[in-house]
Amino acid sequence: MSDRDWLAEKFEGHRAHLQRVAYRMLGTVDESDDAVQEAWLRLSRTDDAAIENLGGWLTTVVGRVCLDMLRARRSRREDYAGSWLPEPIVEYGDQTDPEHEALLADSVGLALLVVLETLTPAERLSFVLHDMFGISFEEIAPIVDRTPANARQLASRARRRVRGAEPEPDADLAAQREVVDAFLAASRAGDFAGLIAVLDPDAVFRMDAGLDSPLTRSPVEGADAVARAILARGAPFAPLARPAVVNGAAGAIVGRRGRPLAVAGFTIAGGRITAIDIVIDPEKLPHIVLD
Repeated sequence: MSDRDWLAEKFEGHRAHLQRVAYRMLGTVDESDDAVQEAWLRLSRTDDAAIENLGGWLTTVVGRVCLDMLRARRSRREDYAGSWLPEPIVEYGDQTDPEHEALLADSVGLALLVVLETLTPAERLSFVLHDMFGISFEEIAPIVDRTPANARQLASRARRRVRGAEPEPDADLAAQREVVDAFLAASRAGDFAGLIAVLDPDAVFRMDAGLDSPLTRSPVEGADAVARAILARGAPFAPLARPAVVNGAAGAIVGRRGRPLAVAGFTIAGGRITAIDIVIDPEKLPHIVLD
C-alpha cells in the first residue's frame, strides 16, 4: 500500500464524522460533501507525520471551511425571499442512500437546523462543535479566532437561542407517525377541524421553493392560519404523500415516480405538530428518487 493509499484509508475512517459536522454546520448535502472534500485536499498536501491527532485536525479543518462558507453565503441570502430550509435527509420504504447513511443514523431535525441558521457563523460553529460533538472550547477557540472563554460565551448564546426557539420534540417515532398520519388524513379530506386537532396553537408552516420562485411564501403562524394554508395550497397534493423519515422524524414525501414534488418534515412536541417544513426547491431534492 502506498503512503497516499494509507492516508486515504485513514481519512475514510473519519468521513462519516466529518459529514455529520459539516451537515449540521451547513444544512445541505452538496456543500457538506464539498467541505469534506476540501479537508481531504488539505490533508493530501500536508505532512501527515506532523499531525498528532488526525481526527481533531480534520474536524478543525472542516470547521474552518464551513465557517468560511457560512460567512460567504450570509451575504448571498440577504435577498432570499420566503423561508430558507435545509436540504432534507430522507428515508422511505426500502430506499436509503448509502452515501447518506451516516447522516440518517444521527439526524438533526429540520426545525433545529432552521434555528441554527439564525445564529452567527461563529455562534453556530461553537455550539455545534461543543454541544453536539463534545469538542473542547480550547480546540474551538482558534477556529473562530477567539479565546476559549469567548468561544464558551458564543456557545452559551447559541444554546439560549436554540432552547428558546423550539420545544423539545417527542422522541417516539411511532407516536410521531400517528400524528402525521392524522394530519395527512385530515388534509386529504379537507377536514379543517381535524387539522386543528393535531396542530399546536403556535404551529408554524414554512416552505422553501427556491431562490426567485413564484411559489415563494412567507412563513404562516398559528394553528388556524396554518390549517387554512394547508387546505388552500396542499390539499391537491395530499393524496400523493407517502410516509417517510425526514431528518430522523416522521415526515412525508410527495410525488409519484421519478423525482419527488416535495418533502415535508414535521416537528412534534406534546403530541401536536409545532412546525411543518416543506421543501419543494428541486435543487434540494436531487438525491431522492421515487419508484
